[in-house]
Amino acid sequence: MKSFLLHRDEDFDIERELPPNAAALSQDLELDTLLNAMSGGDEFLFGVARTVLFSSLAAPEDILYRQDVLSDCIRQPEIVTQVYSIAAEAIRAEKQVYRGIFSSPGYVLHRAIEVLQLYVGVLRQLRGIADEHAAEFASAGFTRFFDMLRGELDDTYFAVIEEHLRQLRFRDGVLVSARLGRGNIGADYVLRKPNPIRQSLVSRLSGRGRPGYVLTIADRDESGLRTLSDLGDRGVNLVANALGQSTDHILSFLTMVRRELGFYVGCLHLHDQLTQKGEPVCFPVPLAAGKQALSADGLYDTCLTLRVEQRVVGNDLNADGKTLVLITGANQGGKSTFLRSIGLAQLMMQCGMFVSAESYSANICAGVFTHYKREEDATMTSGKLDEELGRMSGIVAAISPNGLLLCNESFAATNEREGSEIARHITRALVDSGVKVFFVTHFFDLADGFYREDLENALFLRAERQDDGRRTFRLAEGGPLPTSHAQDVYQRIFGESQPGWGG
Repeated sequence: MKSFLLHRDEDFDIERELPPNAAALSQDLELDTLLNAMSGGDEFLFGVARTVLFSSLAAPEDILYRQDVLSDCIRQPEIVTQVYSIAAEAIRAEKQVYRGIFSSPGYVLHRAIEVLQLYVGVLRQLRGIADEHAAEFASAGFTRFFDMLRGELDDTYFAVIEEHLRQLRFRDGVLVSARLGRGNIGADYVLRKPNPIRQSLVSRLSGRGRPGYVLTIADRDESGLRTLSDLGDRGVNLVANALGQSTDHILSFLTMVRRELGFYVGCLHLHDQLTQKGEPVCFPVPLAAGKQALSADGLYDTCLTLRVEQRVVGNDLNADGKTLVLITGANQGGKSTFLRSIGLAQLMMQCGMFVSAESYSANICAGVFTHYKREEDATMTSGKLDEELGRMSGIVAAISPNGLLLCNESFAATNEREGSEIARHITRALVDSGVKVFFVTHFFDLADGFYREDLENALFLRAERQDDGRRTFRLAEGGPLPTSHAQDVYQRIFGESQPGWGG
């Protein structure tokens, strides 16, 4: 049995390694805030959501397949949560069935019977949900899932299992056949179907029936009892192994159901928090890699809105056909927040989630990378610029064409002339290699140099500042200005202006 709720034709691998840049992405995009909202404090859900988030899908049809399943989950959250809870409880209950310290075939068989009896009840519950609610789901994933439950878990299946369980309890003893091997040692032990419990009246009255011999072992004959037990174990060994494999197969299925639905349960948690706050969400339109498309309406930072009480400001963007987006403008004007919203939206889209926007469409990227400025680290053995260059070198080695790089105040550790020159050469080389770059910078020389080139593939955004210095936290198309309006920040903090500061 296969669930196939995350992938069309393969199981979800929760053990897969995270990408090398996972730690940097988590720090720069504040992914723990997102994952904590999805998990609700559940460590298992946190791990599942993190693995899926970092396992980007590479084809639009795979993203749409998962989106359709998530759409069903949003429409039927109670049923999805019920199926997840049934699988989770079954796994928990299986662990509570006494394992003991013995591994004899008889013990293995006994435990497998107890576990299989538990699973029969669980599978009946899943079959009942499929019978009652399958018609309420429209996605290909859930349709196949429920069809599988109804097809493989039919009445005949349960009847056969119940009959096997009844026989395997061996309430009338174990019937084993064998032959004498070399040295008169028993060989070829085979478990046989038990004799009929009731003989016919004629057989009993006439004494006819299958001939047999009775050997009685004394109560204190421990060696004889062990020998008899060993004979029984040899007979049930193959059956014990087969039944153990059957229970393992069912456990594997339930484990996969729990893992795959765990991701969707996490999505439901996040969806509830965003929609209850009145924030818009949408299913993005994924486009094939290489199309260089990215447009959005009302795009906002998911992690920011999860941390604050009020709704946050969204931004519109049309960067279709653009491979370089340079973002400048007033300090504390929302540039870093916007950059984070881009990275979060791309990751969420490529793992099949909804996106925090009114609408969003983008091409699939071959990995999302971030290069953010870091605070001074007293343990560093080299300067901040060396550290920034080292991180950028690692990104350049790992990123590939159609990758997405988000730079936030990169190379701010040095002066504007040197930082601009370094950033210009690196950015140009990456863009020429097919990498899409979003760059937030306060270096006027860097931004103005690109702006004056009038590049068709470049888009310039500027954080808005009203005449009185207030920030709208919106970004609009516009070239760079030779000031970051630092005086506004000083005035807001200290309440007075400083002569000679640009405004």
